[in-house]
Amino acid sequence: MKSRSQITSHDIAKVAKVSQATVSRVLRGAENVSDEVRIRVVEAARALNYSPNALARAMRTSRIGVIGVVVARLSNPLYTEILRAVNEVAADSGLRIVLWDTEGAGEVAAIDAIRQSLVDGVIFAAATHTSPVLKEAIASGAPVVLINRTVDSVECDQVSSDNFAGGAKVADYFIQHMRRRIAFVSGVREASTIREREAGFLDVLAREGLSVDSSLLRRVPFTHEGGRMAMRSLLELSDAPDAVFCANDLLALGALDAAFEMRCPVPDKCWIVGFDDVEMASWSTLSLTTVRQPVRTLVEDGIRLLLDRLDNPAREAEQIVHPVDLMIRGSTGRKPYVHESRRQL
Repeated sequence: MKSRSQITSHDIAKVAKVSQATVSRVLRGAENVSDEVRIRVVEAARALNYSPNALARAMRTSRIGVIGVVVARLSNPLYTEILRAVNEVAADSGLRIVLWDTEGAGEVAAIDAIRQSLVDGVIFAAATHTSPVLKEAIASGAPVVLINRTVDSVECDQVSSDNFAGGAKVADYFIQHMRRRIAFVSGVREASTIREREAGFLDVLAREGLSVDSSLLRRVPFTHEGGRMAMRSLLELSDAPDAVFCANDLLALGALDAAFEMRCPVPDKCWIVGFDDVEMASWSTLSLTTVRQPVRTLVEDGIRLLLDRLDNPAREAEQIVHPVDLMIRGSTGRKPYVHESRRQL
């Protein structure tokens, strides 16, 4: 049996019962081929395990108006907000979406749909370099855009927030207000967002001769309960922290609950800051100081880049990084933040 590299257009033509010239037109993406013939050629190519990149080009000459969206942990309110924005922006562009949550069976369904070219392209909101779905999409030649998280090793369009600057702002804010017993609640560093937030935060502390003591570092699951348990353990210390930075809002909301349970007054005794600015962070009963990501803008850019990629598959990949804002609320006593550049004026 021939290997994938040995399969030629003549082999495909024989199975599809068309001429070799017709197969070439289909694989080049030419438009002067009927849908019925195109389908026969594509099915024959797939049956012969022909080059996935060429097969993807053949399939995508006729768009179906559907894009796949891959997320993780729908229990995280950030992803529900991303999905809401995707729905709205996609509808404005005349697109439908298929959602895959990579936890559970969603990953298998996503891989199957990508292999069958059932979507025009894929937007990843929670990609990592180990993601099987991302690897499958790249291997298939599918148009891919990463939003929120980025992956350095992948050559594709990517849209993110300036997570490094966001972490740096939190550290600078703590320093301005004489917070010195500083804790950090995070998780595994697989996601680019977490690595960059942590790097920015620790970099500014280090420049001021400060650090996060090992006894004040907690790595937990990215869940409300993870944040709650981390905060409880911090408040049980004989020398508890006076400020806690949580790598996302879900952790921070759990930390707020723990402080309430343990009768630790926030912000009088301890400050809590999150990252993302999910909708509930602004609720008056929570009033969480946090770093705001421009979610709508990330999604708008992501869908625009995906449509541009469909129109021009050969263009160079773009990387867009958007600025972030520190939203001051009750969990830090509404103390003002003065940006470093303004303090130097």
